Amino acid sequence: MYLGIDIGTSELKALLLDEQGEIVASQHATLTVQRPHPHWAEQDPHAWWQATCQVVAALRQQAPQAWSSVRAIGLSGQMHGAVLLDKSGNVLRPCILWNDTRSAPECDDLRVRHPEMMAISGNMIMPGFTAPKLLWVARHEPEIFQKVDKVLLPKDYLRWRLSGEFVSDPSDAAGTLWLDVAKRDWSETLLAATDLRREQMPRLVEGSAVSGVLRASLATEWGLSADVVIAGGGGDNATSAVGVGAINPGDALISLGTSGVIFVVNDALQADPTSGVHAFCHALPARWHQMSVMLSAASCLRWICNLLGVTESQLMAEMARLSDEEKRRAPIFLPYLSGERTPHNDPHATGSFFNLRHETCRALLGYAVIEGVTFGLADGMAVLGTARDTITCCSLTGGGARSPLWAQLIADVLQVRVVTHPASSSGALGAARLGWLAKGGEEQKVCRKPPVLHAFEPDDARHPWLAQRLALFRLLYQQQQQARELLPG
Repeated sequence: MYLGIDIGTSELKALLLDEQGEIVASQHATLTVQRPHPHWAEQDPHAWWQATCQVVAALRQQAPQAWSSVRAIGLSGQMHGAVLLDKSGNVLRPCILWNDTRSAPECDDLRVRHPEMMAISGNMIMPGFTAPKLLWVARHEPEIFQKVDKVLLPKDYLRWRLSGEFVSDPSDAAGTLWLDVAKRDWSETLLAATDLRREQMPRLVEGSAVSGVLRASLATEWGLSADVVIAGGGGDNATSAVGVGAINPGDALISLGTSGVIFVVNDALQADPTSGVHAFCHALPARWHQMSVMLSAASCLRWICNLLGVTESQLMAEMARLSDEEKRRAPIFLPYLSGERTPHNDPHATGSFFNLRHETCRALLGYAVIEGVTFGLADGMAVLGTARDTITCCSLTGGGARSPLWAQLIADVLQVRVVTHPASSSGALGAARLGWLAKGGEEQKVCRKPPVLHAFEPDDARHPWLAQRLALFRLLYQQQQQARELLPG
């Protein structure tokens, strides 16, 4: 039996996987994000540990026999977060998250002072990445920066609590801007750019390799054997790709979680830092991937539902009753509630509606939101370069994958076949699979594609008017850039 744990932004998920590749049990715990200032997004790492203990207790109760036979643990987590520990292992401040954009000025400075950063890391310098966050801490919280003994990513903080080992993997480390992505190793040059040293970083192992063993005290407390190993694991999107069997060149997935991601597998590093496309290591050895990322996706739907006082399922049901003619007259929504990454790298971008009328109902607002997020995905797809031409089918994962309406809309806008899998096909599943591989599982057996739940083919009749609305969406973003100059703050 294999345990997979995934630290998301809104929840921590965990599941048990048997040696037939079937999910035996799953649990989750809710997490919250603190936003004490504009552009800030933080979480308390202790909350991740509390959530872990909560789901462990629930899994033990749900499937006691399966739980007792766990042989390995795999970890997945939200990327880019900066967990800072002192020499005693104390957390120095709340974790600065991936969607925190406070370090935009530090990014500007790094571009000017360290142009080698993009060449070595293979990625554009963006506020979401970890390196600019540490530069921000050095400038604004110098007393904390001086105490930093270890910089960990979210899942690697959890690993330390589980095993006492400071370890990360190349897929997660690639999102820090400190990794030489081609060599899959820390770069002394890039670390020095933010006044850090290799010894302050965790050592690196591949995602499918053993990184440590569960602490003896925890094994006893949790009713597990003393030889449970912990796999290297991976960043959330790389592990989700392992979960849906996207491990070969050309395999692709779309994730509709808090953020929105298009992910395509490569057999070699294909970096184009100027495009805003991320070029990272995969969670499996000798593979890389390209990824476009928008900062607000399903979180936009949660936002509008909270404003309207309606559940997501209720609003989706109302949207499903809209005719195509009504959708063609819907408002246009810019989904940049947290700024944006690919392709704009614009931390100051904001959300907005265009073309509101007295007769605009809440179903049309909801449709505009999911359409705007889909148009943001289309902008990301457009800059994927030659990798875009290799994509013939995308697995759809994340909370948004539960909506057939949204899945069909993505197929229509991107003009690509979209398939969904059972709801539990997630980062937690990929993490459990990496744990299985660390125990000697065969990749071909472990990483097979899960069953297709639904398939959505592009509707050629809808594409022309959706393309017109996409063109308007892009024009409105350009106009918003000009209008923002007149707004305070």
